[in-house]
Amino acid sequence: MQIVTQTNIQEFPLLSRGKVRDIYELDPETLLIVTTDRMSAFDVVMPRPIPYKGAVLNQITLFWMDMFKDVVDNHLISSDVQDYPKSLQPYTRELGGRSVMVKRAAPLPIECIVRGYITGSGWKDYQRTGQVCGYTLPQGLLESQKLEEPLFTPSTKAEAGEHDENIDMQQAGQKIGDQMLEKVSSLSLSIYRQAREYAEKRGIIIADTKFEFGISKGRLMLIDEVLTPDSSRFWPADQYKPGQGQSSFDKQYLRDWLERSGWDKNPPPPDLPQEIVSETTNKYLLAYKLLTGKELIQGGSNAA
Repeated sequence: MQIVTQTNIQEFPLLSRGKVRDIYELDPETLLIVTTDRMSAFDVVMPRPIPYKGAVLNQITLFWMDMFKDVVDNHLISSDVQDYPKSLQPYTRELGGRSVMVKRAAPLPIECIVRGYITGSGWKDYQRTGQVCGYTLPQGLLESQKLEEPLFTPSTKAEAGEHDENIDMQQAGQKIGDQMLEKVSSLSLSIYRQAREYAEKRGIIIADTKFEFGISKGRLMLIDEVLTPDSSRFWPADQYKPGQGQSSFDKQYLRDWLERSGWDKNPPPPDLPQEIVSETTNKYLLAYKLLTGKELIQGGSNAA
């Protein structure tokens, strides 16, 4: 499979080049989203790509969108390059397996985060205040402990180069309206619970995740990536032990190396050793295989 760090499609206007995705406008109502192998950590793009990562993220998203298509609408039109405009056919090798043609939607201005275990910034907040994003939790919880009930903890959606900030439900309601907030929080928690139960049976604990929703022609739909190793924390279930940090299938492995490297989390980032790149690739591929029961194949839309 071809490694893709950046696309350069001349036939359509490039709307944005994010930390990972290149987005093109096919027409006023249709977008092409290409998930590259760029790696972002601490909101900084790393100097080296992670081979096949983009295809894994794309295929896992397709897998979950298909699973939950009867729960909530999504923006997917097609992931088969043969369905794309003819002018994109010369880019088949570049786009195959890592791109989607989608309905254009106006993203809601919040990130919909669900936390099922106490870890990361939530663990740090709990140690300091006994709370996570405004929720008061029982005393004596251990790091990485499963919460009695998952928490919906919205955040702002930061501009490029900035960091998302946790907000409470009142602030989130001011941004999107209380009725919409109730709908997306309910959907987020429902999808997370079902996905967590499914993944646990296949050896993966989904500790937390982030969903994005948008509005298209007045309809709420699930957009962007869904329950991927970039938008979630995936832990191997057979190694799980509360009271410590966990090994992971996601980019936490790479973040941990960056933390140990002494990098101050400001550009430029350090170069990544080959063993870190290779092991991160292996973790992404294993997560895909465990979730779907399939091997990643070149150019395939084998997850949907």
